[in-house]
Amino acid sequence: MFKRMFWLGIGATLGFSTSWWVTRTVRQKIERYMPQQLTSSLATKARSVRGDVRAAIADGRQAMHEQEGILRAQIETRYAPKRGSA
Repeated sequence: MFKRMFWLGIGATLGFSTSWWVTRTVRQKIERYMPQQLTSSLATKARSVRGDVRAAIADGRQAMHEQEGILRAQIETRYAPKRGSA
């Protein structure tokens, strides 16, 4: 008789605690995806992406100017009048 009461108590405790944990987890997930939370997280991500895009554009422009300098130097050496031949 005591063995049955013990296992009944264990089962009831596990059932109640599991039910409480699942309920709490589901509520946290619902709160995370509420419109206010969603918009604030999207705004934060948008700011982060905007900063990354600006940095990428700046790096691209710098690389473009460096490559343009290299190409202009090559053109000048190729088409510059040779010294001593006049």
